[in-house]
Amino acid sequence: QVQLVESGGGLVQAGGSLRLSCAASGRTFSSYTMGWFRQAPGKGREFVAAISWSGTTYYEDSVKGRFTISRDNAKTTVSLQMKSLKPEDTAVYYCAARGGYRSLTGTPNGYDSWGLGTQVTVSS
Repeated sequence: QVQLVESGGGLVQAGGSLRLSCAASGRTFSSYTMGWFRQAPGKGREFVAAISWSGTTYYEDSVKGRFTISRDNAKTTVSLQMKSLKPEDTAVYYCAARGGYRSLTGTPNGYDSWGLGTQVTVSS
């Protein structure tokens, strides 16, 4: 049983910043690849960023240079620092875990566990 709980969402103006956090249960966090996905109204689930068990990162093109994913294995958390936010970043953001020392992937079905999401709204 792996539980993932996102926090840090909210309403911000365009150009602003937010930091999302994901707290994970379990005793094998260091073996997980962790990912962030988002889903806007009327759209499908979109890959945002991932960080492997070894610390390698991978980003969707539209967020490169603006978003940073990081992990703290001691605290069993993963974060997504978002800057220069745009209205098109508005979505529910989901944390996901891919266990067993597996490699980075941006496909949702490569992940084993999911949080319930946190809303990010960016106003003009």
